[in-house]
Amino acid sequence: MEFTEWIRGRTDEQLRALVSARPELITPVPAHLEGLASRAGSPSAIARVLDRLDRFTLAVVETLAVRDGPMPKERLRELVAAALADDDAESGARDAKSGARGTESGTRDAEPALSAALDRLFELALVFGPDDALDLGPGVRKVLEDPAGLGPKAVDAFRHHAPEQLDEMADEVAPGTEGSGKERLAAALAEPAALVGSVSPEARGALDQLAWGPPTGRVPNARREVSVASARSPIEELLARGLLAATGEESVTLPREVGLYLRGGRVHRGLLALPPPLEGTARDRKLADRTAAGQAFAFVRSVEELCERWSVEPPGVLRTGGLGVRDLKRATSELDLPEWAAALVIEVAHAAGLIAAGGGVDGEWLPTSGYDLWRVRATADRWVTLALTWLHMDRVPGLVGDRDDRDRPFNALHTDLRRSSAPGVRAATLGVLAAAPGLAPSRDSVLERLAWEQPRRRGPLREQLTEFALREAEQVGVTGLGALSAHGRALLEGGEPAEVLAPLLPEPVDHVLLQADLTAVAPGPLTSELNRWMTLTADVESKGGATVYRFSESSIRRALDAGHGGEELVSMLTRHSATPVPQALSYLVTDVARRHGRIRVGTASAYIRCDDPALLDQITADRRSTALRLRRLAPTVIASRSSRAALVDSLRAMGYAPVAESLDGDVIISQLDSRRTEGLAPVRAVASPNGLDPEVATAAVRALRAGDAAHLARREPVDAPGGQVPRGPATATISALQEAIKQGVRVWIGYLDSQGNATSRILEPARMEGGYLTAYDETRAAVHRFALHRITGVAGL
Repeated sequence: MEFTEWIRGRTDEQLRALVSARPELITPVPAHLEGLASRAGSPSAIARVLDRLDRFTLAVVETLAVRDGPMPKERLRELVAAALADDDAESGARDAKSGARGTESGTRDAEPALSAALDRLFELALVFGPDDALDLGPGVRKVLEDPAGLGPKAVDAFRHHAPEQLDEMADEVAPGTEGSGKERLAAALAEPAALVGSVSPEARGALDQLAWGPPTGRVPNARREVSVASARSPIEELLARGLLAATGEESVTLPREVGLYLRGGRVHRGLLALPPPLEGTARDRKLADRTAAGQAFAFVRSVEELCERWSVEPPGVLRTGGLGVRDLKRATSELDLPEWAAALVIEVAHAAGLIAAGGGVDGEWLPTSGYDLWRVRATADRWVTLALTWLHMDRVPGLVGDRDDRDRPFNALHTDLRRSSAPGVRAATLGVLAAAPGLAPSRDSVLERLAWEQPRRRGPLREQLTEFALREAEQVGVTGLGALSAHGRALLEGGEPAEVLAPLLPEPVDHVLLQADLTAVAPGPLTSELNRWMTLTADVESKGGATVYRFSESSIRRALDAGHGGEELVSMLTRHSATPVPQALSYLVTDVARRHGRIRVGTASAYIRCDDPALLDQITADRRSTALRLRRLAPTVIASRSSRAALVDSLRAMGYAPVAESLDGDVIISQLDSRRTEGLAPVRAVASPNGLDPEVATAAVRALRAGDAAHLARREPVDAPGGQVPRGPATATISALQEAIKQGVRVWIGYLDSQGNATSRILEPARMEGGYLTAYDETRAAVHRFALHRITGVAGL
């Protein structure tokens, strides 16, 4: 059966499954199913889908690949069962120790495992045909250069040898046969038992080392011509008999036929029909859920605290992009987190669209307007936004602090942190955890499972990304004590994680305990509004089970600068304190508020204004004011050549409490939420694990069916013998279109494009007016208008 016809015979549901599992096949959507089949056989598309196969399914593909042409399912089952039985024979001791499958399970698992693998391969269009003639799709054998660690076929292995050399080798290993040297040598190697039996034990040992792969090796002077009689080393024995083929000056390979003979006809050994069991520590599932919920709450608060702090003191954007090392260390200290965890908070906030580069010419990292919308939502909903962003973003926070190939450090928020494979690794890692509820698997166990699930994607980067995913999942709150939480599972499976998480979150408290040493203790997580107010009015001294805040003159002044009054501060403290307001704290607030704003700083370059001349006398007499270059203009006004911001900061450093004022004399209030920027669109989650929306898959299949119908109609048109597009009189064309509109049927038309070229379309006519036909063009899956004078004719379908 031809592959294109097999594709055409698939149902719409099967085609939707195909394009959903292989979205690259419809990027863009092919014009017809023949184009889809052609794209499915391209090397890049095949390599991508092979990368998604587990070890057993890939082994089935490799078993088909080592044979030329179709293979009956029964023969395929025998080869797979032999590989599974071989695994049972070799792993009996390991199974007895670990409690895994018994030694008889390999053959028993062959049938159901093979059926499941073939169903998967049919869905992916890697295998097609009936059970008595299973074959690989076009191009698959070419992509699998060395399937199962076997070398090239003999005809390919010796393709670079001179014909004269091949004739001499064939005369020695297959005397008396007819044909070209390459054909005679390939025929002899198809049954290599006699040749293998004629070599020395040392040469046989070299063959055994190459038998199970890799099939290549390096030897000096590999291309030197040598005969069986003149061979002096084991390698020369093998080269003279054609049991090894020289592929370069110092490289040799084992022909596939020889490798299969040495393997006893088996393609694989040690094959596992089921993934290796996970090993780790059992966890109480309720305890793991509560632990993960606590981590989720802490992560949300960390993002909120970061955005609030960057509202007041935004860090600058480096010229090369990203966040400076000093700014990262400052954030690490302020959030009281390890540096990698602080980088994770920053990267997730940025990917979620909560912070972005903005500000002046040099740029600053500022919260976005989207942060204000995110902040007022419920804590569980806020966590879902952050967790989905982490799961789907292509940035790798774990690389922050590492160095690239040029020995340059990776900075947070830099574009160099993008890795396209990161989302897939996170999803695969969480999928492994989901397979073992209540278990915290070890790192090595997770890596072993992932190596079985996607063996072609193994490598140092993938292992590193897996370690990052395990560590970050715990920090974000997807896992607890190393086990996948209930809300983490709902997040992974597309459920309602917010509903699962909400009952587990700690209940926020709306009060603090004020103490006589100017500190306040929060007995639990504060409500969002109280937390913002406390962060503004006091400095965080320590975190833990209870957060300790310390009030100081600078923190009180910060609240006054934000527009709060002294009486308002005392009132808020009284309302939200479970203990009486200490007298020392009340005096501190009253004293700072009394002095606050008596000195006004405006723009001259800058000026100082105060209703108390004695206070200005004190400033001008202070030696620390020399650098400000002050000049007395009036008893209540001093001018300065410094900027207003620099003058305010200098006076505060001298112990005064000035405020900035506008040109109209109004006090400028420093609002925390006044500095915002426009952020990029956050990372979008999709319903399909491969990134394709189900509605897009449905639309693509519909377009493919319509385009294929038009494609076949062009080749075998209805009522148009000779393969020509429909042609007819204009009056007959108009009448046929009117009748089609009346009956609501499809028609096949000939149409001249803007260059005068004749094309054909399949249409569902809707109406005719003003010299144009409006119809749904099934060839292009869209509604178009067609000029009536360009329609050459109409034929029925």
